[in-house]
Amino acid sequence: MISKNMEKALNDQINKELFSAYYYFSMASFLESKNFDGMAGFMKAQAFEEMGHVSKFYQYINEQGGRVILEAIEKPQHEFKGPREIFELAHAHEKYVTSLINNLVALALKENDFATKAFLDWFITEQVEEEATMDTIVSKFKIVGENGHGLLMLDEQLGRRTPPTALAPAE
Repeated sequence: MISKNMEKALNDQINKELFSAYYYFSMASFLESKNFDGMAGFMKAQAFEEMGHVSKFYQYINEQGGRVILEAIEKPQHEFKGPREIFELAHAHEKYVTSLINNLVALALKENDFATKAFLDWFITEQVEEEATMDTIVSKFKIVGENGHGLLMLDEQLGRRTPPTALAPAE
C-alpha cells in the first residue's frame, strides 16, 4: 500500500512520461517533415518507450492499492532549428527526467517505502542508459556537423532502432 503522497507523486510522473512521449513524437514529426526518416524513426521508438514507462507506473500504482488519475498533458515544442538541436533538447530532457526519478526515490526513502524504492531502481538504471545514449548522439552531431554525408550516415544509423514490439504500431 502506498501513501497518498507517493500515489500523487507517481501520478505526476505518469503525466511527465506522457509528456515525454508527446515531446518525442513532436520531434519525430519535425524530423520526418525534413526527410530525416531514420532520426524520426529513432524518436518514434523513443516515444513508444516512454509509453512503456507509463504502463509500468500505471500497473505499479494499481498493484499497490492506489488509483491512477490522469491529468492534462502539456503541449510540446513543435518547431526546431534542426536535428542537432532536437537531440540536444532530448539529452537535456532525459537529464530532467533523471532528476524527477531521483526525487521519487528520495520521497520513497523519506517515507520508508522500500517497495516503491525497489520499483524505481529499474528507472534509475534506465535513465543512466537514456542519458548515455543521447550524450553519444549529441557527440556524433558535433563531429559530423549539420550538413553533408556524415549527417545522412547518422540518419541511417539512428534509423536502425526499432520501437519495443509490444508498443509498435500495426503495419
